[in-house]
Amino acid sequence: MSTGRAAVITGIGSYVPPDLVTNDDLSRHLDTSDDWIRTRTGISERYFVPPGIATSDLAVEAGLRALKSAGDERVGAVVLATTTPDQPCPATAPQVAARLGLGQVPAFDVAAVCSGFLYGLASAAGLIAAGVADSVLLIAADAFTTIINPEDRTTAVIFADGAGAVVLRAGSPDEPGAIGPLVLGSDGELSHLIEVPAGGSRQRSARRSAEPEEYFFRMVGRETYRRAVETMTSTSLEAAERAGWRLEDVDRFAAHQANARILEAVAKRLGLPEERQLSNIARVGNTGAASIPLLLAHSAAAGQLVPGHRVLLTAFGGGLSWGAGSVVWPDVQAV
Repeated sequence: MSTGRAAVITGIGSYVPPDLVTNDDLSRHLDTSDDWIRTRTGISERYFVPPGIATSDLAVEAGLRALKSAGDERVGAVVLATTTPDQPCPATAPQVAARLGLGQVPAFDVAAVCSGFLYGLASAAGLIAAGVADSVLLIAADAFTTIINPEDRTTAVIFADGAGAVVLRAGSPDEPGAIGPLVLGSDGELSHLIEVPAGGSRQRSARRSAEPEEYFFRMVGRETYRRAVETMTSTSLEAAERAGWRLEDVDRFAAHQANARILEAVAKRLGLPEERQLSNIARVGNTGAASIPLLLAHSAAAGQLVPGHRVLLTAFGGGLSWGAGSVVWPDVQAV
């Protein structure tokens, strides 16, 4: 492991929008049922943004809570992981930094879909290691329902909205909260498995009008499931090895909350018992980049994640992109 400046978690916060949507609510306009959704996804309820609320609004709320948790009012940089920026240009992070009163700090977006938080951790850790900033506010936020076809039951029942954030400061690699070695990867040859086909430069430069459904998120479910299970398993093993951990050393497994079946399959392959698996998918659904920090914040608040726990993190998303990492959980109060 590196002996240089490490990125250390010193605060964590989370936020979900106010509109609670149950499976029964969805079944009123979709050909589905509470039992069908629970059986296939493990989700019971989730939160949607109301009209007029954007990703930046979620990010600001989570950011405020993380700063409060850390006892900080200032940080040296802001990184925002999101697939649903407020607009294509400019990036959303500078607006978030301004609304948080952080002044003219460097701020930028990271787009790695559901792997965004781990890619954001790598970016934040790099800023700290390079001496660009002594502390970084990393926010992962998605208003995913704004790109989901509300009539598509294969995606409309899974995805939801939310935000999670952590404050990272420069510290030692061997102290609690230090982000361990990160494993990241991608495969652009399989980008078609998870995509929003229209709205970008490819479609615009072709001077063609897209069909309305092309502006919505779509996913090739069966192949995505297979790739997610295989990749999250292999990257988790690699991250544990790089951290010098055996799997029996792992106290808590914090995986991107994609789908209950995926989570169960990965944990089974890793041999991690249920009591070591953190999960909040039943209550919040799949919140994209926000998934892992929301999971960590909720688990810490519930007492399921305590200081000293060795936590293995992993995620898989569009790109295709994936990642895994480790952290010994610090003594922080989730807000």
